[in-house]
Amino acid sequence: MLELQHIKKYFTVGDTTTKALDDVSVAFRSQEFVSILGPSGSGKTTMLNIIGGLDKYDSGDLIIDGKSTKTFADDDWDAYRNNTVGFIFQNYNIINHLSILDNVSLGMTLSGVSTSEKKQRAQEALERVGLKEHISKKPSQLSGGQLQRVAIARALANDPQILLADEPTGALDTQTSNEIMQLIKDLSKERLVVMVTHNPDLAHQYSDRIIEFSDGKIQNDSRPYQERDDETHFQLVRTKMSFWTALKLSFTNIKTKKGRTFLTILASSIGIISIGIVLALSNGFQKQIDATQAETLSQFPITISQVTADQKQMQKTDSTATNSQQNFAHNTKLTAKANQLTAAQHLNKITPKYLKYVQKIKKSDSKNIAYTYTTGLNLIRKVDSQYRPVSFATTTSSSSESSSAQSMFTSNLGVGGSVYPVDRNNQQSFLKKNYHVLAGSYPKNNHEVVFITDKQNNLNLDALKNLGFNFKDQQKITPKQLLNTNIKVVANNNYYQQLPTGNFVPSKNYNQMGSAASTINLKIVGILRTKSKNSDGLLSSGVAYSDRLTKEVIQENKNSKIALTQKQSTNNVITGSPLKGMEGALTLTALGATKMPNSIQIYPNNFKEKNKITDYLDKYNKHKSKANKIIYVDLAGNITSITGGLMDAITYVLVGFAAISLVTSMIMIAIITYTSVIERTKEIGVLRALGARKKDITRVFDAETTILGVGSGILGVIIAWLLTIPANVILANLTGLSHVAKLNPLHAIILIIVSTILTVLGGHIPARIASKKDAATALRSE
Repeated sequence: MLELQHIKKYFTVGDTTTKALDDVSVAFRSQEFVSILGPSGSGKTTMLNIIGGLDKYDSGDLIIDGKSTKTFADDDWDAYRNNTVGFIFQNYNIINHLSILDNVSLGMTLSGVSTSEKKQRAQEALERVGLKEHISKKPSQLSGGQLQRVAIARALANDPQILLADEPTGALDTQTSNEIMQLIKDLSKERLVVMVTHNPDLAHQYSDRIIEFSDGKIQNDSRPYQERDDETHFQLVRTKMSFWTALKLSFTNIKTKKGRTFLTILASSIGIISIGIVLALSNGFQKQIDATQAETLSQFPITISQVTADQKQMQKTDSTATNSQQNFAHNTKLTAKANQLTAAQHLNKITPKYLKYVQKIKKSDSKNIAYTYTTGLNLIRKVDSQYRPVSFATTTSSSSESSSAQSMFTSNLGVGGSVYPVDRNNQQSFLKKNYHVLAGSYPKNNHEVVFITDKQNNLNLDALKNLGFNFKDQQKITPKQLLNTNIKVVANNNYYQQLPTGNFVPSKNYNQMGSAASTINLKIVGILRTKSKNSDGLLSSGVAYSDRLTKEVIQENKNSKIALTQKQSTNNVITGSPLKGMEGALTLTALGATKMPNSIQIYPNNFKEKNKITDYLDKYNKHKSKANKIIYVDLAGNITSITGGLMDAITYVLVGFAAISLVTSMIMIAIITYTSVIERTKEIGVLRALGARKKDITRVFDAETTILGVGSGILGVIIAWLLTIPANVILANLTGLSHVAKLNPLHAIILIIVSTILTVLGGHIPARIASKKDAATALRSE
């Protein structure tokens, strides 16, 4: 069954070579009790270790059931120790942090035996060695003889073919020694038992066969065995320890060192706490920035104007200017150079085709698109029972009365007021999203207008005076005094009359204007205030009206007599003065003679959709020449990139500093794991003797560092979250911002994962060191 053929094992230390086994050949029966006697250093323990696969022979062969072991790899030896051999050690080698039942089950745990079967077999083994009533006890509660019985039960649990006992009674008294020897003798009736001992009396009393050893050679064999079976019967069953099993073993060990484990986890969590607080503050401040950005969208829409600035060109100009300012010219030569800012100006050719393209923007991206037409509104209002010209202007200069025709023309254009967009479902979503009703209601159609206040509910006094109200500074006003005020928008044909000279002047017949069929009646239906805490909003204090109202006025005035006359004239049809440069186009626009908008304001639903809109607008410019491109201004995007980039930069720097403590934690875990390896050297030897593979040993210590990593990560996240409470109180007192520090759950999960990975990495090298320890050497350590 078991045969050693010409086995040699030499140990060399310096120039000295010791022949532990010197050409040993011996065979053993399947059932017998063999005692090996000999002085210390004779080689008997080395032979026992080679039979058990703890040591490897230098030459020769070990035959098991006809199977040569010459080609055995490490995993083969591990499987052999786990399934074929059971070890009984002199000092028991019981793992103290495991229960008796778990100690006995350990070999089966490595074999992958199911939990129920493992428990049953362990109980049976303990009952067989007489420990039925002690099954639930800890190793510390048992005597030496009882511990040796536990070791025997552990050796028996996997039903091995060979039992190897190394001085099994060396630490026991005489009576207990006899009890243990009788138990071992009984076991030899079922299997091969090979025992190394210094006690010849016990050997002769209980053994079936005695082999005397000296100087690495067999000196005498009382019952030699010569028969040989050339047929191979041996089969290896691979061991397999799952990571879950390794976790349970490690967790059981950690529980025995609660104080040290807690301090280790706490120290390791410092880096996680630091990063957690930084991320919580960053997350909170970012939400504050996001809220500000969301409000910014209502103040700074994506704007497409007829005349705009090429931002990329301006950036190049700024860069060139900065570089040129660093050095003076080295000569006195003068050069004419175009104004770079003027060169950066771009004329957008807003065409009907482009308007259709803009109108195809998805409603899910933008509900509100405003078209601004710089057309004049000929406004009159009944004041003290008499109609008189009024204006939406918000300053006194633009509404001061003058006898000149040009001043009259300017004052009655209705320049001023704010234009707000009506969404494409004909809903007032822009106003409802960004403005709160103080009195009245939101407008329901294009002919209903609102008055905007500032954040302190102040009404613009100049705007009120331009509407014909005679209020004084600091005067208290009731909503009733302003709501339901009627204002008339007069068509050009009714507002202007042509003189014999061909020029046009505003008519004075205001009553006739007010009753004309084409006159539009506007009504102030609400007083609104911005919802934004950070600004007074896009709409300035004063009258605000729908962008569709201006479109309606243009539709009415584009074929008016004054507009058609102005189209054919090179002089201003009101003042008679020549039109220069852009004056002609501006005058036509003011008279409503052009239907193309002066600018387009696109209000994204949120910042995510804003990026979709800009991508959509950029798509229009593909493969177009510079002159035909439509350039937009995304002021909110510029602000976002600055604030967002700044916040990210600050976060990265702070996280970088906090990560230093993570690296420190990683080094500390490596030291602690290495210390644990040293402390548990004998346990490593026991595991290897029971058939644990090198990867299983690594897995046990990796599992331990995994538990420490998860624990430190969870503890760090909990402490970081708790610290956000006082942090929010302090920040609220210092900055007035509430609930700034908010730890994102996703960040918390990532931190736990990072903590686990770094801790495992820190402990993996010591774990690898542990796995490479020689099993026999580890068992001899103290």
